[in-house]
Amino acid sequence: MRRGARVPRAERESKRMDRIYMDNAATTALCPEALAAMLPCFAEVYGNASSIHGTGRDARKKLEEARRTVAACIGAKPQEVYFTSGGTESDNWAIKGAAFGNRHKGNHIITTQIEHHAVLHTCEWLEKQGFQVTYLPVDEYGLVSPRDVEAAITDKTILISVMAANNEIGTIEPIAEIGRIAQARRVLFHCDAVQAVGAIPVDVDNWHVDMLSLSGHKFHGPKGVGALYIRTGSKVDTFLHGGAQERGRRATTENVPGAVGMAAALKKAVENLEENGMRLISMRDRLIHGILDAIPYTRLNGHPLQRLPGNVNVSVQYIEGEALLLRLDLAGIAGSSGSACTSGSLDPSHVLLAIGLPHEVAHGSLRLSLTDTNTEEEVDEVLKTLPQIVSTLREMSPMYDDFINGRG
Repeated sequence: MRRGARVPRAERESKRMDRIYMDNAATTALCPEALAAMLPCFAEVYGNASSIHGTGRDARKKLEEARRTVAACIGAKPQEVYFTSGGTESDNWAIKGAAFGNRHKGNHIITTQIEHHAVLHTCEWLEKQGFQVTYLPVDEYGLVSPRDVEAAITDKTILISVMAANNEIGTIEPIAEIGRIAQARRVLFHCDAVQAVGAIPVDVDNWHVDMLSLSGHKFHGPKGVGALYIRTGSKVDTFLHGGAQERGRRATTENVPGAVGMAAALKKAVENLEENGMRLISMRDRLIHGILDAIPYTRLNGHPLQRLPGNVNVSVQYIEGEALLLRLDLAGIAGSSGSACTSGSLDPSHVLLAIGLPHEVAHGSLRLSLTDTNTEEEVDEVLKTLPQIVSTLREMSPMYDDFINGRG
């Protein structure tokens, strides 16, 4: 084909269809149910949900139906669910709102070293405002100890924030146990459940959480919409000031299409949770064992069993993760070397360093994250392609050459 010639549309579509997408922890494709639910909100039910006329009331009805659906999926009351722009805003609102809303009681916050940057950077900002933050360590699997959480509580502690499941290594934390501790000590407990909602059972009462963050695009909903659960009676300050939307606690015109799409996607995910979970665990474990068996000098990151159904995170020694990702991309396979928010950084993952990996091993990490749209045939293709790519990269690696020849 001559330079500059246009690729036929059918061929372009075929190339996209042939790609294998295993970066679902970063974002997921919009499911048909979410799209179908959203479309009327763009062209028919397009009113401002805060307007009192009929068109506005129609939009309000859609919004409140979505709120009831989201609440039911996490075991909450509808009035405890507030729509946001996504997980980052939900985390910021929960942590800053709880911190400033309870500053008269104390200034101490407890979190972990492996939280998402939406939590860590928020806590670091709060330290500049005079708050004190304890960043608890985790074990080699990425698990935080509930005993460490309890031991860190002081009479000045006003908030504990621990993620439900880690976005990089997939480890599921003992949230219910930590929640019971927080409840007994009368400390507000926030859980970043962005990776957990839609992937594992989530119940705010069983987990004893006071606040919980979720994001639509992690479970086949639209981007730009999320929610924050705030238990009735929790003292949490308003985050966005302006109008009286979201019962006066979050100003800005409501994103009705986003909320409706997120609710439809979450309903579908929860209805198929057990079936999808079993299928994903089977594919996940086949990927993990296939990689570890076929490629020497690799290790699994995260807990071998207590992990998200679709999460695979391995370290491949003696190569750079960035080079591995680029080679996989050329082969039509999309993965990640860590969290999507830091994929452009040259620094090793803070999560992998926290579980004790040396810098050179952390640099060679690969995350493959599955969802219900992935297939066994795609797993086969990855297991066929990945060892070949690693072998090629190691042939070019001075580190591997030194190791093989005893110079390492």
